[in-house]
Amino acid sequence: MSNYQQLDAWIDQHFDEEVRFLQALVQVPTDTPPGNNAPHAERTAELLQGFGFEAEKHAVPEAEVRDYGMQSITNLIVRRPYGQAGDGGRTIALNAHGDVVPPGEGWTHDPYGAEIVDGKMYGRATAVSKSDFASFTFAVRALEAVAKPAKGAVELHFTYDEEFGGELGPGWLLKQGLTKPDLMIAAGFSYEVVTAHNGCLQMEVTVHGKMAHAAVPDTGVDALQGAVQILKALYAQNTAYKQITSKVAGIKHPYLNVGRIEGGTNTNVVPGKVVFKLDRRMIPEENPSTVEADIRRVIAEAAAGQSGITVEIKRLLLANSMKPLAGNAPLVSAIQRHGEALFGQPIPAMGTPLYTDVRLYGEAGIPGVIYGAGPRSVLESHAKRADERLDLEDLRRATKVIARALSDLLG
Repeated sequence: MSNYQQLDAWIDQHFDEEVRFLQALVQVPTDTPPGNNAPHAERTAELLQGFGFEAEKHAVPEAEVRDYGMQSITNLIVRRPYGQAGDGGRTIALNAHGDVVPPGEGWTHDPYGAEIVDGKMYGRATAVSKSDFASFTFAVRALEAVAKPAKGAVELHFTYDEEFGGELGPGWLLKQGLTKPDLMIAAGFSYEVVTAHNGCLQMEVTVHGKMAHAAVPDTGVDALQGAVQILKALYAQNTAYKQITSKVAGIKHPYLNVGRIEGGTNTNVVPGKVVFKLDRRMIPEENPSTVEADIRRVIAEAAAGQSGITVEIKRLLLANSMKPLAGNAPLVSAIQRHGEALFGQPIPAMGTPLYTDVRLYGEAGIPGVIYGAGPRSVLESHAKRADERLDLEDLRRATKVIARALSDLLG
């Protein structure tokens, strides 16, 4: 039996245990907002200890977390050294995030039940990305039980700030000097290896008018009417954005979305203030500073045409795009080779219109890719929608791909 077959066999023998591990993780909510994620980190550390893995708990200071808009963050690092310093071995980090958006409405399964029906596990974060807490952990367990590498190291990075941008997740670990791996793999889907992704600019726009009684509307300035004109100008940009195409396979063109709006005080009152939040996806070829300046210009010009309207603009997030680093070639080739063998189809290397916190590793000069347990697309996984689910066979095969790739890379 080959080394790869032995790794596969170990994962098959322990797969029921891996599924139970994932169920335990899904059953601890990590809705962000509000972002009280330390309890999940504690539970994860407890479960890892049962495998003989000691998780370092790195709590981000409470004041910093609160100012950021969340309640608690404890990031975890599990270090598994296999050789001696200076032996030429590589340190490979495996990163998955535990924070997720709230379930929302429309579920036919308990969002925290981790119920298994027809070979699929249902629940928030089953696909993105608690599934890769499981795939990465059990890949490392298989590696140590079978391949027994003699040099290099693996680190598990389980972090809790992807939904807000990653600055207090991987970004915080890197800035604190707590880790500096040579290569990294981040949570993803099983049918492609992602080497690039979009950037994201999020902004909060506050439109001020003057509140008045609805019986005498002329004594006020309707902030909602002002906001409508600004929104029309912003949405009109999407037509122009379709002409800006990316050369990265899997990424098409920029897009702008307004995901939240609130304002006014009552039905019979002219609204004096309206606040909305926008999300502008940036293709890798775009310059973030230019994009932000252009959005601000569009808003200012639309507001200038509305008498009595003033506007405040606040940047909430600027996540740079992920661009491929030359050093990621060993990761890409290993995952593609084993992915094709186990999934029976070619695994393309491509980009994704999502943005992730993987970019922070790239900005620190650490080559990385996105790969993990999941279906062909975000749409298929129902991520960020009702009835998020994971095909357990995708979990099994992705775990094998990661274990085999680690065995090659730590050879």
